[in-house]
Amino acid sequence: MAKFKFKKGDTVEIIAGDDKGAKAEVLQVMPKKNKVIVKGCKIAKKAVKPTEDNPKGGFLNKEMPIDSSNVRKVEA
Repeated sequence: MAKFKFKKGDTVEIIAGDDKGAKAEVLQVMPKKNKVIVKGCKIAKKAVKPTEDNPKGGFLNKEMPIDSSNVRKVEA
């Protein structure tokens, strides 16, 4: 398996997709799936059922994984 070039906390730039040009921090790395989760990019609304923590339920905005080929590391 090849070495993964991103790690949690790195600053990256989105080079493809709806958030193209955005610069943000990596929140999570998934080397086996070749994906990263970037803070504030590729937001999706997820329906949530009511629980004790969230009694009303409703919608939750969540960052979704982005393929690592669509991000570029930026030197801070």
